[in-house]
Amino acid sequence: MDMFEKRMQEDLKKEAPLAARMRPRNFEEFVGQEHIVGKGHALRTLIESGQLPSIILWGPPGTGKTTLSNIIANITSSHFSPISAVSAGVADLRRIVEEAQERRRLHQQKTILFIDEIHRFNKAQQDAILPVVEDGTVTLIGATTENPSFEVISPLLSRSRVFVLNPLTETEIGTIIKRAIEDKERGLGGFNIELTPEAMKYLTTMAGSDARTALNILEMAALATQADKNGKRSISLEKIEDVLQHRSLLYDRAGDQHYDLISALHKSIRGSDPDAALYWLARMLEAGEDPLFIARRVIRAASEDIGMADPQALVVAMAAQQAVHFVGMPEGNLALAEAVVYLATAPKSNSLYLAYLGLQDEVKRGQNEPVPLHLRNPVTGLMKGIGYGKDYKLPHSYPGHFVKENYFPGSVKGKVFYKPGTFGFEKQVKERLKYWWPERWNQEKPDEQK
Repeated sequence: MDMFEKRMQEDLKKEAPLAARMRPRNFEEFVGQEHIVGKGHALRTLIESGQLPSIILWGPPGTGKTTLSNIIANITSSHFSPISAVSAGVADLRRIVEEAQERRRLHQQKTILFIDEIHRFNKAQQDAILPVVEDGTVTLIGATTENPSFEVISPLLSRSRVFVLNPLTETEIGTIIKRAIEDKERGLGGFNIELTPEAMKYLTTMAGSDARTALNILEMAALATQADKNGKRSISLEKIEDVLQHRSLLYDRAGDQHYDLISALHKSIRGSDPDAALYWLARMLEAGEDPLFIARRVIRAASEDIGMADPQALVVAMAAQQAVHFVGMPEGNLALAEAVVYLATAPKSNSLYLAYLGLQDEVKRGQNEPVPLHLRNPVTGLMKGIGYGKDYKLPHSYPGHFVKENYFPGSVKGKVFYKPGTFGFEKQVKERLKYWWPERWNQEKPDEQK
């Protein structure tokens, strides 16, 4: 590298965004993820021993995946070859592999192949990495915000260790912000910044566990704040709000957030907590989730977790779906909110769900016998002649519109699949079943009465 190139790189570093300038250079500067890089923990030990295998770093944006990869390369004295799966292809991989082979041959230096957003590589691209990971030509560090169990091919996953990075806490974000304000070499130390407590609290909250976001907002606020006569820049809550304008919610409609939040909504409904259910509903709707996707899960919850304890729950859920379809958004959000509250506060029963699970097993493993003749419909003279419908008892012809009859094939005769609970409407259903089918229900075991 000549003097001109060196000078240009130094200028670029000075002009880089604050988040890039403040990127930690070692473990002492790295904030968070103590569970994997704290002294004595697994990843830290592997790095310091020089026995680092290929790894996958899985965590939300701004939690330090790229930074940690750079630190690993520095500590292990490895050449760092970063690429983004968004723009790179197999040709880029081949070039890096050839360079890695040459580097090892001439300098005995290891190469770390860092692939950002590795989940965006298709199967063929991931397959191309396998041989060079397996033979040790490169040490792979893959960074992903998506669950690698679903997004990384099994052969590559089996040759790597997965480390989960946790979202940064507000305290950890606060530490990063303070360092940036005080650092005179790479940070904003020369700006003489004073961040009010209210502004700090708001900034750490709105950053949403993303250190990069927090530093970007801080830098914009510092540049947008005029120094007073003493040269001090006081950044207030109003200034942070003005710079931020609108919070960009962390949400990926095709990724883990999509499934994590809908799971939280469903479990809150099941757990009879309307406030939590409304919170998760709002998180999804305000982030732009498809309301009909939410409506489908609400309908499922009505059948799976409430069922016959309150049959009206399914009616309300379907009405909400129709309202969203008819009036659209944002008007339809209240219809979904009404359905979510109704379901969360309704009596709960998973009797239908358990009954159907049992039936699935019975149908798959059972004999699947033909329908008994008396239950078949004799639509032609031939059918009637061979016994279709013979001796069938019509319930409406008997007192109370009920008569004892067998509706099963022989192998499952008398089996009980649906076991209603004792809450809501199911309490009435249970009493009816005991009256109609005492031979089944009067032999009920105590644990089946819950």
